[in-house]
Amino acid sequence: MNPNQSLSSLDAVRGLRDALLDTRPGGEHAAEATALASQLDDYILPRLDNIDAPLLAVVGGSTGSGKSTLVNAVLGEQVTNPGVIRPTTRQPILVVNPTDSAWFNSPQVLPGLARSHGAGDEQSTTLRIATSQAVPAGLALLDAPDFDSIDDRNRALSSQLLAAADLWMFVTTPARYADKLVWNFLHDAAGRNIEVAVVLNRLDPDSAQTVPEDLHRMLAEAGLGGAQLFTVPFVAGLEGRLPADLVAPLRAYLTELARDTAARREVAGRTVMGALEAVARRVDTLAAAKEHQEEFAAQLAEAVDANYDRATVHVIDATSDGKLLRTEVLQRWQDFVGTSDFFRGVERFVSQARDRIGSFLSGQPAPVREVATEIESGLHAVIVDAADTAATRSWSHLGSVAPNLRADADPSLARASTTISDGAAALVREWQGELMAHIQETAGAKRQRARVMSLGLNVVTVALMLVVFASTAGLTGGEIAIAGGSAVVGQKLLETIFGEDTVRRMVNHAREDLNARLVELFAGERGRYDAVLAPLTAGATADELRTAAGAALASVQRRVDNGAV
Repeated sequence: MNPNQSLSSLDAVRGLRDALLDTRPGGEHAAEATALASQLDDYILPRLDNIDAPLLAVVGGSTGSGKSTLVNAVLGEQVTNPGVIRPTTRQPILVVNPTDSAWFNSPQVLPGLARSHGAGDEQSTTLRIATSQAVPAGLALLDAPDFDSIDDRNRALSSQLLAAADLWMFVTTPARYADKLVWNFLHDAAGRNIEVAVVLNRLDPDSAQTVPEDLHRMLAEAGLGGAQLFTVPFVAGLEGRLPADLVAPLRAYLTELARDTAARREVAGRTVMGALEAVARRVDTLAAAKEHQEEFAAQLAEAVDANYDRATVHVIDATSDGKLLRTEVLQRWQDFVGTSDFFRGVERFVSQARDRIGSFLSGQPAPVREVATEIESGLHAVIVDAADTAATRSWSHLGSVAPNLRADADPSLARASTTISDGAAALVREWQGELMAHIQETAGAKRQRARVMSLGLNVVTVALMLVVFASTAGLTGGEIAIAGGSAVVGQKLLETIFGEDTVRRMVNHAREDLNARLVELFAGERGRYDAVLAPLTAGATADELRTAAGAALASVQRRVDNGAV
């Protein structure tokens, strides 16, 4: 065996196991992921790590089929306790040769089951290990709980033990051999390419005429034509004990298999590859379920994103139609800068504006400050309302398409966050601060700086905000589409200082900066919904699961092709 290949295959299978444990698609799919990871831990990884380790033959069957009696007969001594109370086998009992006990007591074999020794507790689900020289070295017999037990824990444990087997011994009777549940397990065995031995127990003379032939036919149709079939005749009055000669062919088969190292290796290699292929098929189904959830999560995220995108658009639209400011506030602004004198000449306008600002700074009414305050409060109110609307729409959408997710979500998501008011206020302040900074940077020429200084930075900033909030774009000349003369005054005042093209760029910059700040603020509001969607996308993705399964299959197949398995 090439150590590097061994390491590679083990690492690849461990990678698949880790991906499965990291997968939480929700509900029944989470249980499936855990079950598949357990099969890798219970059987595939230990077997790959030691292909020549003793074989584990799991004896399974229906309630009352005589599994325990059969095991005792094969061994020639009573190691299990047959009973009449259903389920008759409650505690799994592993019978091993003393030379193999270290392997089966190690954490490499069925690591999830606690061990016990001695008489044990028949009600326990711990794995009781009994040693016996009657078991040939190289093979162990595990008497499993009934797989049709009325006890859910017994059924689950039986399935787990069967998934960890190198060899399945199915015990059935003429009355039960065609049961659907029996064939569910046998079809699974065929899918895993596992070595199967079927024991038709308590075969009476009448059934012997038809049942074995019919069972052979059914096995062939299920893809198990090569399965060994043993019959054990019904003998009245034995009270739970079978003569050794009745099970001699079965005992000989098990003994020969245990002694033949090459045959054991072939059985183990075929079974472990088949088991991994079966796991990979189930992983693909699991990945499809995970992919469906990922697509659903993406659709939900897209819907929530759209609500907050609309919130940004709503703020921009609501502040672009000239309705953000009340008429009386705009009128006081117009009176302040002197619109009646404006068209008589730019220089005279600037002079008048400068005189009026000087008067204002000397303690006259503060229309500039009033306009600025009006803009701040109006913009703040629009932002808060847009955030609240986006939250309400998102919460409503979750309730209509993902009620289970919403049931576990924080109900405060139905409204904007408690910090939205402070966040909106900070946005407005920071945006206005950026406008001032941009105006100062743009006023590069000495003459421009002088005019800004003479008019006052606050006046110029308010003029720029008026243009931004009273038009649909950065407008000049014949493109003007302004609601009211206030923006005309503001725009002409800016053009007097900076020129027409520069004003257009300033307005565009102001809008783009506001938009970017809105996107950032609403992204924080939108981010609250990530916790709701997280369960749908947590852990390994569908692609990661498929990639891990493919890598594990390819690695083990290379090992098989090279004769290492």
